[in-house]
Amino acid sequence: MQTNFGYKEVNFSQKTRMVRDVFHRVASDYDLMNDLMSMGTHRLWKSHLIHTLPLMPEAKTLDLAGGTGDIALKMAAKFPYLNLDITVCDLTANMVAVGRDRALDTGGAKNTHWCCGNGEVLPFADNSFDLCTIVFGMRNVSKQDQALAEINRVLKPGGHFICMEFSHVESAILDKVYRTYLFGLLPKIGRFVAKDEPAYRYLAESIDKFHSPETLKTMMEKAGFTDVTFERWVQGVVAVHRGVKL
Repeated sequence: MQTNFGYKEVNFSQKTRMVRDVFHRVASDYDLMNDLMSMGTHRLWKSHLIHTLPLMPEAKTLDLAGGTGDIALKMAAKFPYLNLDITVCDLTANMVAVGRDRALDTGGAKNTHWCCGNGEVLPFADNSFDLCTIVFGMRNVSKQDQALAEINRVLKPGGHFICMEFSHVESAILDKVYRTYLFGLLPKIGRFVAKDEPAYRYLAESIDKFHSPETLKTMMEKAGFTDVTFERWVQGVVAVHRGVKL
């Protein structure tokens, strides 16, 4: 069985190693690169997403592919009165280390836990979490069907899953501009800022190769989620999927 790593056809274990290597290399510059790549708009998208999360007091939340913890730390800062219990899980140790250090430096470490883990085999018991988020991380997972099933497994009945991911632009004119940016400018930013053009060429290719919102909706339903919906933001640059565990 094979999958894709950008435009390359690789086997599943190869993709996992290659993704880990990409994010190992860019961890220290990851947040700066996100700001440059999106001209800061990723912060607005994430803030709006967090504002819409179905959170209850003392909810146990999992931020999967949580990287340097920006979602988890924003969540904790936005809702300090909820006393959330937040776990950040990411495939790459360097990303987790950067996030943990930042949390300690900013005082955002309270009730926040950090671990390395593969989304396809999550290191958590069944029915552990009230909420799971994955933000711009699903396209990097090798076995996405398996990861969705694992997310369903670790959620409590009635728990919510929210996935934000880059998607496919609806407007033909905007799509031409967007693809020029992805394949023309983005790798150059990676070369000059992170000194790693191939990593950011992969990111561009992974965006282009990712599923349509309709396909991801079907995958979530097959994994056992109900009430699955999605909405496109910014003419389809981003899609947000939501589902509930039965």
